[in-house]
Amino acid sequence: PALFRDDEDTFKILIATDIHLGYLEKDPVRGNDTFVTFDEILDHAQKNEVDFVLLGGDLFHENKPSRKTVHSCLESLRKHCMGDRPVQFEILSDQAVNFHYSKFPWVNYQDRNLNISIPIFSIHGNHDDPTGVIIIVIVLYYLVLLQRYALHALFNRVANKNAIKKKLIYHSNIIQCFVLSIPGAIPDERLYRMFVNKQVTMLRPKEDEDSWFNLFVIHQNRSKHGATNYIPEQFLDDFINLVVWGHEHECKITPSQNEQQCFYVSQPGSSVVTSLSPGEAVKKHIGLLQVKGKKMKMQKIALETVRTFHMEDIVLSDHPDLFNPDNPKVTQAIQAFCMEKVELMLDDAERQRLGNPRQPEKPLIRLRVDYTGGFEPFSVHRFSQKYMDRVANPKDIIHFFRHREQKEKNDNDLNFGRLVSRPASEGMTLRVEDLVKQYFQTAEKKVQLSLLTERGMGEAVQEFVDKEEKDAIEELVKFQLEKTQRFLKERRTDAEEEKIDEEVRKFRESRKKNTEEEDEEVREAMTRARAHRSEDAVLVAASSDEELMDTGMKGTGDSDDGLPATPSRGRGRARGRARGARGQNSTARGSSQRGRGSTSRESATSSRTYKPVPAKNMSIMDGRPSICP
Repeated sequence: PALFRDDEDTFKILIATDIHLGYLEKDPVRGNDTFVTFDEILDHAQKNEVDFVLLGGDLFHENKPSRKTVHSCLESLRKHCMGDRPVQFEILSDQAVNFHYSKFPWVNYQDRNLNISIPIFSIHGNHDDPTGVIIIVIVLYYLVLLQRYALHALFNRVANKNAIKKKLIYHSNIIQCFVLSIPGAIPDERLYRMFVNKQVTMLRPKEDEDSWFNLFVIHQNRSKHGATNYIPEQFLDDFINLVVWGHEHECKITPSQNEQQCFYVSQPGSSVVTSLSPGEAVKKHIGLLQVKGKKMKMQKIALETVRTFHMEDIVLSDHPDLFNPDNPKVTQAIQAFCMEKVELMLDDAERQRLGNPRQPEKPLIRLRVDYTGGFEPFSVHRFSQKYMDRVANPKDIIHFFRHREQKEKNDNDLNFGRLVSRPASEGMTLRVEDLVKQYFQTAEKKVQLSLLTERGMGEAVQEFVDKEEKDAIEELVKFQLEKTQRFLKERRTDAEEEKIDEEVRKFRESRKKNTEEEDEEVREAMTRARAHRSEDAVLVAASSDEELMDTGMKGTGDSDDGLPATPSRGRGRARGRARGARGQNSTARGSSQRGRGSTSRESATSSRTYKPVPAKNMSIMDGRPSICP
């Protein structure tokens, strides 16, 4: 412990992931939960005087957040992250590469027009994927990007997801910290295949390569949801010291060592309950990471403003002395038993309140009831009416489920070892594209796809459902139709229906085998859909320019209350102006008038070189059998 006393040679980093700002913002009870907890997270960063905050993705719950969500976010950032305390580290990597997507490609604390005391670095996740139209913010009638507002640095956005090379370096006196990341929101199957095909390259500095503390940030599935629908830890290089793993909501923030790769993995989990599942019931924490040389220490910080969540399971067949399915009054007995359980959970929730005045009073309660064995569920709606004023989720306080049992052909000789009981949460892992693929593969021949592929259609439907890309399916159909037509013209196919059908079938089968080409088709179609959305946004902004100005002159409050509903978010005006862009030239970008990194970006970059880590055989069975020191 004495090693990590507060001194200039210790890096202090606040670690958090999956904040999901704006989740259930329209809910009258839970609408402000994410904003209150985000404010607490930044307050911990300010009180602990951290060097910077590192977020592991999903800062926002949607990639097109509402005005209320953006305003609340900016208020907390301005309240806690701006000030005169100097930043004590330098960015040694080429900022023009790290922040190439921005019109201000340098870190905000080196901007002489801003007073930044706590920089925030973040990767994006699957919920706030900035692909296409990035997070649009309306502030003082200017259409700006959150990154360009200079309160947040997104350092993992890439244009080409077929090959990934990422690096970002921090340097503080003698402490050297090398931060890498994988862009979030890449489908796990695609990223899995890229690792296997050696298309992911991790760079590390050539100079003093063994003296760097290597920190890796990722936002993907860690738990296995399918054969390739996750990223095995063995895929990551063994020169890494610590992996910060986002996307998984269960809090496992205490670093655990991977015995094969010898690095440590910290899974901070989410700071808000977004699903009533067992993993979300684990107490929420953030981490204060201290790094000195090659040594580290992760201090758990309990979040006190998170709404308490209690969950229990009941299996009715485990209580034969209380419940007999043949009893005509068994349903009333089950309901009375559930009410008793809920009361006990409410008492427990009250005892576990931390006394923070900003912690919500109403807890989240979830009672899962397994009624397998001939029982019948009672009315959940009537049951919930009794707790409208006592719990935050009265409508789904009770969840009835029944295990499916696989019957053997010979009822007289049952093999009880083959009776499979599936947990209620298992069905939650099914994804939209999986359902689409399953439907078309099992459908009758007359309704099966003959031109499109199940994989492409599944990806398009997922874009439509998850990211509200309304043109995704239409653009995919147009794109693949155009490509098929070109193929038939090149083959000079005779205008006979049977020959055309045969050529289309062969062409479709060849595309299904070439998964990389099919992925490219889907990406091209999605790019078209996003381009259409951008064009629509520009048209709406141009047509409503005067209307929005009139509305803005009447009131500039942060609340959305009383504002008329509009069919499109982000209908502001891009006037070509942005705060902090007045006459600033490249010579002033790398320096600060407040002494925050006087070394220019050009000189720092010219002296730093990188070497790619040799690619290894990416099989999940290829982890080294060595014992970590």
